[in-house]
Amino acid sequence: MNHVYVLYSLKYDKIYVGESSNVGDRFISHNLETNNGWTARYQPWVLVYVEKCEDKSAALKREK
Repeated sequence: MNHVYVLYSLKYDKIYVGESSNVGDRFISHNLETNNGWTARYQPWVLVYVEKCEDKSAALKREK
């Protein structure tokens, strides 16, 4: 099962939309100090929305 999720950075008033088959682990990775991706600049993140999708293709389409 794939999911689309929305993160929100209270500190920077930023929104991030992503797709994952494991939202819990992915959420944790966005907030790790070792994260060096785009989301690292706007930590900490809170999870504000999760939506189940039929498959990865549907999740990626919904993410866009």
